[in-house]
Amino acid sequence: MPHPHQRPMTLTEWAMLLALATIWGGSFFFNSIAVAELPVFTVVVCRVALAAVILLALLRLRGVRMPRDRHVWAAFFGMGLLNNAIPFSLIVWGQQHIASGVASILNAATPLFTVILAHLMTRDERLSGGKAAGVVIGFAGVGVMIGADALRDLGVNVVAQLMCLAAALSYAFAGIYGRRFRAMGISPISTATGQVVASSLILLPVMMVLDRPWTLAVPSMAAILALIGVAVISTALAYVLYFRILATAGATNLLLVTFLVPVSAIILGTVFLGEVLLPRHMAGIALIGAGLAAIDGRPWAGIMSVTQRRRKATYPTSGEQ
Repeated sequence: MPHPHQRPMTLTEWAMLLALATIWGGSFFFNSIAVAELPVFTVVVCRVALAAVILLALLRLRGVRMPRDRHVWAAFFGMGLLNNAIPFSLIVWGQQHIASGVASILNAATPLFTVILAHLMTRDERLSGGKAAGVVIGFAGVGVMIGADALRDLGVNVVAQLMCLAAALSYAFAGIYGRRFRAMGISPISTATGQVVASSLILLPVMMVLDRPWTLAVPSMAAILALIGVAVISTALAYVLYFRILATAGATNLLLVTFLVPVSAIILGTVFLGEVLLPRHMAGIALIGAGLAAIDGRPWAGIMSVTQRRRKATYPTSGEQ
């Protein structure tokens, strides 16, 4: 069998990829509903704690035991901090002030940061010319999205956008940090479970001190359903799909989900939340998409292949006449 990223994805893999993009895009939608009534850390703790309960139950049903080695759990806490606690909190805080679609587009900058960090922190993922061009184009898109507001005054909306960019940077660090789990022999589903358990333990005391949830008004049914949705669908189910695609289609194909998450987030925010994106936001996502395409390489390779086939068909060589 060819390596996963060296073959076209099957229809089943494409279906799983589209489903993952939709439910990850849905996390921004659920966040917007929940954070309208609940403080940031309460939203995030509910998300990771409920997801942890679900994933622990799933492991138990499958007969898989969580590791007990303290070094493994130290790594889980590091991953939980970088991949859950920090970025989830920053994104939810940012969504208090900016549209869910804007937050999702800024989150698409994660691979741009990852390419730079991988070049600086690893030996086997160096920065090529195509990747460097993709990073430049992608960050140009980020600059277009934030706009001239950042040059005039550092308003709350600009700060919120910078928070979402900081979340993307944290995700990028998590991607580099998470490489150690394969070497440690920890299964992907155990890693997913360990990190949400760890992030729950990290954030629970923060929530108790800052949010004091026992003093809050009872949230509406919409907010409760949003919390359940972001935990069950956009976290627990998302991780199951994520690692399933990773195992069958490979990490390179899985990167395609980055192109699709903003699409579902924008559609949900526009249809159900009445959000309106400005022209600069659409221009920004176009540039970020072009940058990601340059980093991935396959879209441009496909275009060149089609161009070459058409050129050969139009101007056949003497041996082909």
